Amino acid sequence: MDGETVINVAHEQAMQYPSVELDYPFGPDSAVYKVRGKMFMMAFELRGTPSLNLKIDPLDGEVLRDAYPEISPGYHMNKKHWITVAGEGDASSRNGDEAVVTGDRLDADLLHDLVLESYCLVVAKMSKKDRPVDPETFGGRGDD
Repeated sequence: MDGETVINVAHEQAMQYPSVELDYPFGPDSAVYKVRGKMFMMAFELRGTPSLNLKIDPLDGEVLRDAYPEISPGYHMNKKHWITVAGEGDASSRNGDEAVVTGDRLDADLLHDLVLESYCLVVAKMSKKDRPVDPETFGGRGDD
């Protein structure tokens, strides 16, 4: 999936969620998506590649980083709790804060799940009275 598609798909999805606001606190090139004032996604360009930062469960993040070349530790974020998802790029290795992409294996379903997970992880940390949704069931979560 190319970088512009990653950004567009994630944006369309995130803007459908309850209580989501789009902000640009770091300037016009970094779109920050917040739920009730708490960031769950950021869209930006990293070395010419459209990219996203998303919150993730640490164990899931480790598995995803190992399985998908499009997913790396969160750029300028806590590497344990955030990942960077990038579209296609021409870099071929990972190095520290660099979000590096070597393949085209990321699909819309996985991206959908990652955006939903990020949103729900942030909502789950809110007090119950402040939650716009139940993070355990929102978006079909908890259905087996």
